[in-house]
Amino acid sequence: MLDYAILFLIIAIVAAVLGFGGIAGIAADIAKILFIIFLILFLFSLVRRLL
Repeated sequence: MLDYAILFLIIAIVAAVLGFGGIAGIAADIAKILFIIFLILFLFSLVRRLL
C-alpha cells in the first residue's frame, strides 16, 4: 500500500511540473488517502502484535 502512495506522489509531482494542476491535485489526494490507510493498518498490526 505504501508503494501505491509513493507512486501517486510521484505522479502528482510529475503532473505538477508539466502543468496539469487538476491531475496533480487528484493524485496528491489519492496519495494522502493511501498513506493514511497505510498508517492505520500499520498501527493496528503493531498493536495486535504487542498484545
